[in-house]
Amino acid sequence: MITNFNQLFTELKAKGICKRMIAAWGVDSHTIEAASLASDMGFVKVTLVGDADLIAKVCSECGIDAAKFDVVDIKDELKAVAEAVRMVHDGEGDVLMKGLCSTDKFLRAILNKEVGLLPPKGLLSHVGVIENPNYHKLIFITDMAVIPAPDFRQKVKMAGFVTGVARSFGIAMPKIAFIAASEQMLDSMPACIEGAMLAKMCDRGQIKAIGDGPLALDVAIDKESVEIKKLVSPVAGDADCLLFPNIESANVFWKTNSKLAVGVRQAGFLVGTKVPCILASRADSVDVKLNSIASAVMSVK
Repeated sequence: MITNFNQLFTELKAKGICKRMIAAWGVDSHTIEAASLASDMGFVKVTLVGDADLIAKVCSECGIDAAKFDVVDIKDELKAVAEAVRMVHDGEGDVLMKGLCSTDKFLRAILNKEVGLLPPKGLLSHVGVIENPNYHKLIFITDMAVIPAPDFRQKVKMAGFVTGVARSFGIAMPKIAFIAASEQMLDSMPACIEGAMLAKMCDRGQIKAIGDGPLALDVAIDKESVEIKKLVSPVAGDADCLLFPNIESANVFWKTNSKLAVGVRQAGFLVGTKVPCILASRADSVDVKLNSIASAVMSVK
């Protein structure tokens, strides 16, 4: 089982995994630096789709050999994004990465009904991966970026997505916590009711994971809280995956980790698509983007 990002890099190298990554409007320093590091580590071959002059300029400024990349020279941002998605749609890439383009342009291309990457009647969602030195293993969370208020059927699919990513990291039977404000069954809180229903679906094998809910965040990830509250659970205090009730709670958890916890490392990418699609913020660090590339590559089916 992979418990941190350095182990992930080692595992990719040991297994000889190498995938083709297409970067849409990959003309910025953070995207190019992360792609360069991933290329040097050997787990991706990189195609940058964008203005070749800008790419050459950034490579020169960063001391990166541009020859390590395949470059598709398209001067227009929107056309570059469309071409990157088209290439992945046609099987020319295993992973898609957002470069300096805006999120709305990136998502619009992915959702294109003719040459996009979302299957018919599919669900677009997002999985984040967090390495926090205060926790004994990686935490896989959903959904802090795409679905504002998932309904029950969407939560079932999201549970499948996040546990699927966890399995790709070597966790044979992931433990998933369905997060609510309390671990008590309170009929006034829909998240509690749905958390219990999702947990029972795990018990019945409808979701292939060990699940429990509702669970408050403290008992989901803190063994001392579990002992104090005398909670009996196969998941509490040792969760691999956290499914949050809405985008606000997941997003706050993600950003609290990134801004207030020292030593945290993160990754994230879109799921439900034909291939993993890295939706890193334009402001994300090189480390976040490198971790996201490695996580996406590991989850390629």
